[in-house]
Amino acid sequence: MTSSMPPRRARYSAAQRRLHWLIFAAVLLAYVFVNLKDWLPRGDAARVSMLQAHFAAGLAVLLLVGPRLLLRLRRGAPPVTPSPPRPLHAAGHITHGLLYLFLVVQPVLGILAVELGGRAIGLPFGLSIPALSIPGNHGLVHTIRELHEDLGDIFYWVIGLHIAAALWHHSFRGDDTLRRML
Repeated sequence: MTSSMPPRRARYSAAQRRLHWLIFAAVLLAYVFVNLKDWLPRGDAARVSMLQAHFAAGLAVLLLVGPRLLLRLRRGAPPVTPSPPRPLHAAGHITHGLLYLFLVVQPVLGILAVELGGRAIGLPFGLSIPALSIPGNHGLVHTIRELHEDLGDIFYWVIGLHIAAALWHHSFRGDDTLRRML
C-alpha cells in the first residue's frame, strides 16, 4: 500500500471495488455500442452487431448490480476522511441512489421494450434470449423505448456529475472519496 492510499479499512472491499469498475465498464460499453450503432446504416450487419453488443452490456449491468447492491447493504460505505459537510454528504447519497436506480431501471426498460415488441434479445456470437411471446402493444413499446432512450440521455449527466464530484473531492477538497474506490 502506498502512502497516498487510505488504510484498507477506509476503502471499499475488494469485491465492491471490482463490481464498481466492472459496472462502469459495462455502462461505458453500452453507451459506446448504442452510439456506434447510430452511425451505421439500417440493415447493416455491423449495426445489428452493435445493437447486440449493447444488449449484452446492458444485461451485464443488470447481472452485476444485484451483487453490488447486496454488498453495499451488507458492508456499507467506508467513511469519507475528512468528513464532508452535511449538504455534500446528502448530495452524495442522492446521486448514488439515482445511479443505482438507473443501473436497475435502464436494463429492465431495454428488456421490456424488446420483449413487448415480440422480439428475441439478440446477443453476440449468435446467442439470444427468446421472446416471451407477450402480446405487443405498439404504443406501450414505443413509450418504453423512448423512456429508455431519454433516461440514457439524462444519465450521461448524472454519470458525469458522479465523475466530476469524485475528481472535485480528490483535487479540491483533498478527501479520500475517490481513493476509497481505487
